[in-house]
Amino acid sequence: MGYNTPMKQKTALDILKSGKNVFITGSAGTGKTYLLNEYTQYLKERRVYPTIVAPTGIAASHLGGQTIHSFFALGIRESIDEGYVDFLLDKKYLKSRFSKLKLLIIDEVSMISPELFSSMDLILRGFKGTDVPFGGVQVVISGDFFQLPPISKVPKEKRFAWQSPVWKALDLQTCYLQEKFRQDDDRLIGVLDDIRSGDISASSEELLASRHEKELSITTPTKLYTHNVDVDRINLAELAKLKGEPKLFVCETKGSEKNIEKIFKSSLVLEELALKKGAVVIFIKNNLEAGYVNGTTGTVLSFSPIDNMPIVRTTEGLKIKLDLEDWSLENDSGKVTATVSQVPLRLAWAITIHKSQGMTLDAAEIDLSKTFETGQGYVALSRIKNIDGLRLMGLNTMALRVDPLILHVDE
Repeated sequence: MGYNTPMKQKTALDILKSGKNVFITGSAGTGKTYLLNEYTQYLKERRVYPTIVAPTGIAASHLGGQTIHSFFALGIRESIDEGYVDFLLDKKYLKSRFSKLKLLIIDEVSMISPELFSSMDLILRGFKGTDVPFGGVQVVISGDFFQLPPISKVPKEKRFAWQSPVWKALDLQTCYLQEKFRQDDDRLIGVLDDIRSGDISASSEELLASRHEKELSITTPTKLYTHNVDVDRINLAELAKLKGEPKLFVCETKGSEKNIEKIFKSSLVLEELALKKGAVVIFIKNNLEAGYVNGTTGTVLSFSPIDNMPIVRTTEGLKIKLDLEDWSLENDSGKVTATVSQVPLRLAWAITIHKSQGMTLDAAEIDLSKTFETGQGYVALSRIKNIDGLRLMGLNTMALRVDPLILHVDE
């Protein structure tokens, strides 16, 4: 999986347009998602509609895609055999789905196991009736193997998608993006590059030490923690500190219970959202016209006297009156089978590092004292734009480690 020379986004876009199988990679903040959005826009103008999949609902929502498990009808399976493919081949709706598939975009590949990668290949070979990798479908893969790896209950020797035999067979052209769009700070870039090289310099260690419990100019930075239990505890405790009774927003749903459940499982939308004036929130949906994206943070200023909806001031100073947003589940013919309508916010004094992958934050208080996975420290630190936006609460020995296997193949 050796990488090619670093390249600019425009060159990468030209390679994508050529119709080859492509692997887009590069460190955090180099605009991989932005490039994919440009590419899908280019395709749509030509009436080509790619299918976009990702391993988690959050990752899929960044590009308006769906989860791999849902698109490939895997249920909760990671690995499958020919027997399961035969079982799927009998399903009419899947025949129609896969016959239309010409171009597959796979995002956040670092979180995909080799078994899951091979399963996608096996299913497409079955439906396309050919032994060509991925059934001859053009494949565009995006992600950074230095970020969060697949969650696995047992330690495995092979845990990355590129360790699947089909990775090599795809004959991917690698586009290694290097230009940083998120970070504008050479000191922070230096720390991130050190983590990627597996060799933390004394100056990077000093810089991180200097950010220990450092007071920040932003009064309420987002707190990043490794565990959900810490995040929930902090958010509820902070909400309770604010004056007054919370306003409760209960979602509206349409469709079968089973399909509604799928929406909740694969996205960040809440069944019930409790807010108060002064609550720190994060937007969980992209709506460029309204002025927010998935990851925009802000504070609840008040509630509209007309419809009680929250009015939020974003960290950038923009005042936004919220409306309900829809999270929908579609079947193969694009028909909506279930919808959840809710205010597109969550409490955001704290969020997990896993949920932060793909986000850009203005400032963050990061606790890496309970890090349990390689890549967590790298993902957390690469969310911020500038080292001045970092308050570091703790580090353990795992925090700055990346998987030695990736170091070896990145050379």
